[in-house]
Amino acid sequence: MSTLNYIDTHCHLDGEEFAADREAVVQRARQAGCKAIFLPAIDVKSCRTVLDVCRQYPDYCLPMFGLHPEEVRHDWPSQLAAIRQLVESNSPSSTFNAQWPLAIGEVGLDYYWSREFEREQLEAFEEQVRWAVQFSLPLMIHCRKAQNELVTILKRYARELHGGVFHCFTGNEQEARQLLEFPQFVLGIGGVLTFKKSHLPETLGAAVPLTRIVLETDAPYMSPVPLRGQRNESANICHVIARLAEVYGVTQEEICRQTNENVKKVFEFQI
Repeated sequence: MSTLNYIDTHCHLDGEEFAADREAVVQRARQAGCKAIFLPAIDVKSCRTVLDVCRQYPDYCLPMFGLHPEEVRHDWPSQLAAIRQLVESNSPSSTFNAQWPLAIGEVGLDYYWSREFEREQLEAFEEQVRWAVQFSLPLMIHCRKAQNELVTILKRYARELHGGVFHCFTGNEQEARQLLEFPQFVLGIGGVLTFKKSHLPETLGAAVPLTRIVLETDAPYMSPVPLRGQRNESANICHVIARLAEVYGVTQEEICRQTNENVKKVFEFQI
């Protein structure tokens, strides 16, 4: 059993990639020191599969509901209506289900492949930002090639937002500083930190205090070195923790302690 003690704030454990051995994946995570796994939804269907997994592992797997920008199509209003209904029916005040969403997510903007649904993405994201304000929930934000547009929307609600995570941050110092201007937000750090050509270690060391990051896998994607090319899972965060300890010049136990404290502040969740 590992002496580490950490939280995976972003893992698609409900995905088909884990259908054959999900129980074994959870057991490996527990043995590695992972004390909780947060599951983001990406559309209506995954909201339900996320809930199914969280019901299977109560008090260990916790859900987030949202419409991912790459899933935004012409039907986005009906998708959002269905997801909002799930948020409302699983809220803390509801007697329908004890497992309410930890956050609105995974939401955001993504213009990496195409701008075909640019307007729809902007509208869908802003609507979900409004949910975060209304339900007093943090945001789990995905952003690729759209930081300026994303920041513009967030600034409209900056005083009302309850914080969140800029998931899978891989940007430069300027981009980090811009995002950290939102004081209740943190950066999600995962396997990219360990990649040979990644500039992320230098960016973190120069511009990001340890008090402003949380750990994540984005499993089954983004496996850290030395596991690149393999399916990622929550147990693999140990490689990220080891690299972070080098970057910040502290022990791995201190990385876990501080990132857990950061999770507590953002999500009002503690292990």
